[in-house]
Amino acid sequence: MALDIFEKIKVNRGPLGQYSKGVHGYFTFPKLEGEIGNKMIFRGKECLIWSVNNYLGLANHPEVRKADADSAAEWGLAYPMGSRMMTGQTSEHEALEAEISDFMQKEDTILLNFGYQGMVSAIDSLVDRNDVIVYDSESHACILDGMRLHAGKRFVFKHNDMDSFDKQMERATKYAATTGGGILVITEGVFGMAGDQGRLKDIVEFRKSGKYDFRLFVDDAHGFGTVGQTGQGSGEEQGVHDEIDVLFGTFAKSMASIGAFICAEEHIVEYLRYNMRSQVFAKSLPMPLVVGARKRLELLRTKPELKANLWKIAKALQKGLTDAGFDIGVTNSAVTPVFLKGNLAEATNLTFDLRENFNIFCSIVIYPVVPKDVIMLRLIPTAVHTLEDVNYTVETFIKVKAKLDSGEYRTEEMATVEVDKKK
Repeated sequence: MALDIFEKIKVNRGPLGQYSKGVHGYFTFPKLEGEIGNKMIFRGKECLIWSVNNYLGLANHPEVRKADADSAAEWGLAYPMGSRMMTGQTSEHEALEAEISDFMQKEDTILLNFGYQGMVSAIDSLVDRNDVIVYDSESHACILDGMRLHAGKRFVFKHNDMDSFDKQMERATKYAATTGGGILVITEGVFGMAGDQGRLKDIVEFRKSGKYDFRLFVDDAHGFGTVGQTGQGSGEEQGVHDEIDVLFGTFAKSMASIGAFICAEEHIVEYLRYNMRSQVFAKSLPMPLVVGARKRLELLRTKPELKANLWKIAKALQKGLTDAGFDIGVTNSAVTPVFLKGNLAEATNLTFDLRENFNIFCSIVIYPVVPKDVIMLRLIPTAVHTLEDVNYTVETFIKVKAKLDSGEYRTEEMATVEVDKKK
């Protein structure tokens, strides 16, 4: 008799799902209400928010809100209907692609409905069973899921470890020689958890030296708009922007919207237009999102003070934390992790204390994302935070770390909160 798959999931809830009864609605799936900004409402009271990827503060910029509202009033959310290949093409979509290409100084651009979906589909489209993928071990879940569709071989190198990269490339080169395929290297411009940039320049040097032949695919979701002199991203920051063959960016971070894009040579983008199943068989981006993205890109280009203010806050936060003795890893982006020592119960009790008694809301990251007995608090500074926010947060972190070190958060069980899921 066949196993009932629904009975199976009653027993195995998954690595995160096993905790759902105690954390849902508070530590996971929390409800942040009110205007998106440095302060929002959590469980009925105002909290200082460090968990929203509104890097440049565009979510509630008045020009953005007006563009969003005007385009929604003019077009509604239905237009255009159908996939772009069939009935969903408009001049606005083409204009946005052209403007991104111009800003990013790449030949062509394809819009994507969602970043996660687009990444998965792009990887599936670009490689076949004869090709080999070499990727960083800390790659985002969308990259890992894209590779699951890949019928060919893949090799993983230790995070930002060039000796490991060298060894895996040697293996990949030998393997590709037996299949007649090519090699696609995939990494990130800015790693969203720890905030360190991918070693793009070092990877490019392997190709320039002639040691290996490969194409480079970079996910720069957190770098686009925040890193580099003009905001082109990590490639610009490291001086290798022109060496990136396929460059992925998203609207969900610095642009505070929905959607994503891929920049590449014209013939690559043309290939993707006709072969990315997630775009060929999915509805086109609604017009308000496209018009709104054009306005966001305009502000990103013409108001460098937004990025400057982001970095003023990020640098102040990171300096304040390190001066206070906190371990923030090796971040060289706005993403600011704080690494502490403690178990799951201590992590939840500490986070509960931050939210309930100090009115600070930041994301908590635990095993299996980080090693066991490591607590990572992930802070996302934005252009709309203030130096007062920074000072209060550093002072608060000093207090909660002292409580953690003294054993005040040490309990047998993690904190649980009664949450009305209907509200």
